[in-house]
Amino acid sequence: MKVFNTMTLDKEEFKPLHDKIINMYVCGPTVYNYIHIGNARSAIAFDTIRRYFEYRGYQVNYVSNFTDVDDKMIKQAAADGITVPELADKFIAAFHEDTAALNIKPATVRPRATEHIPEIIDFVLDLIKKGYAYEAEGDVYFRAKKFKGYGILAHQDLAEMESNAAGRLDDGELARKEDPMDFAVWKGANGDGAIAWESPWGPGRPGWHIECSVMATKYLGNHLDIHGGGIDLAFPHHTNEIAQSEVHTGEKFVEKWLHNGFVTVGDENEKMSKSLGNFTTLHAMLANSNDPMVLRFFLATTQYRRPIAFSQKNLDQAARNLERIRTSYRNLQFRLTDAIDSEDDLVMADVDSFVAAYNAAMDDDFNVQNALTELYNLTELANMYSQAAVVSHKVAEYILQTIADLMMIFGVDGLAQEELLDAEIDALIQERDAARVVKNFARSDEIRGELAAQGIILEDTAQGTRWHR
Repeated sequence: MKVFNTMTLDKEEFKPLHDKIINMYVCGPTVYNYIHIGNARSAIAFDTIRRYFEYRGYQVNYVSNFTDVDDKMIKQAAADGITVPELADKFIAAFHEDTAALNIKPATVRPRATEHIPEIIDFVLDLIKKGYAYEAEGDVYFRAKKFKGYGILAHQDLAEMESNAAGRLDDGELARKEDPMDFAVWKGANGDGAIAWESPWGPGRPGWHIECSVMATKYLGNHLDIHGGGIDLAFPHHTNEIAQSEVHTGEKFVEKWLHNGFVTVGDENEKMSKSLGNFTTLHAMLANSNDPMVLRFFLATTQYRRPIAFSQKNLDQAARNLERIRTSYRNLQFRLTDAIDSEDDLVMADVDSFVAAYNAAMDDDFNVQNALTELYNLTELANMYSQAAVVSHKVAEYILQTIADLMMIFGVDGLAQEELLDAEIDALIQERDAARVVKNFARSDEIRGELAAQGIILEDTAQGTRWHR
């Protein structure tokens, strides 16, 4: 198996540090609003990677955090007339609801920054003790340039990064820092009174970057197999995590850095983000969707490092492709009703060959698009087999289970047709009878086909339409 390591900009062989156990940390959202489709893309990309590891027999310790205190949250809570914890609780609940609808597996641990204030303070004290951090008027800053190799993950020129950093600072913060590149690991409350904790440097709150270092090392140890997140986090967030973590532990922080690409919108392929105001919230999309699995399928079936162009046209194409898979599954599922007890080694071997090719694609840095090609090949086989004169129950079950297993790596379930209630069947038959009266034979045939696909056989008699399963 090979993965693309952002640190080296190369595909590298992946072997976990501990046999069959993968320790994986993925940066979660700052919970001051509903997550947008870009956030959902990252969550789905790494959920798909996690699912594939588990499919291949690994135990994945998957930790993803909530940033539940920062300047954006303080501003939003004030605007809403509520406290920061109330704001956090509201949008954490919404996150769980929305991600469950997309079949994103719960993290092994989903820690909140505010639950780890003592550990954060101890971490900062250690950085000061080692000479890598300093206090200035209630703030504590990390001496970025003192860390050897600072900025390597970002693959940017240090002088350019320094110039950009200086341009983002107000005069007060620039005066407090020894160097513009230094970053805050603790922020003094400065009398704003919004939310603060007592510390050796006065009341304040943690800096953004320190939170992830503390939570990652607490739950996964000093040396992680994988750290993931959006590519926009490589600098400064992940760059700063590396520096402060390795100073604190004296060990290499992360073995492989994986970053997902952006979701883009519009003719200019502009990155979707809250700051640009061009985002669509996942919450709003789900409220207007009768099939969340279409969105899941759309976001899961582009290779994680590639950008995704978000448009209704592309969503509609994903819906058609998903329906193609569902139809082939259900066609074969229907044939179980007349399948016999027999063997067919040649068909079983064909299934195994598609699975091997699927696995080879996923082993190549989770190339879901090539893997999807093999899944389409498998569904074509399912369609052909469902039309055979004689169907083996064992073979049909094997094909169906294989399709379900491979689709579950993409996080898509609900392939099987739910059995209609008798009342629902009667209502469709009444609709069909009405369509025939007005000579709408297209709709009449469509309803017959819908029912047949679900194992409902219609018989038109002089006494009316009868049905049986």
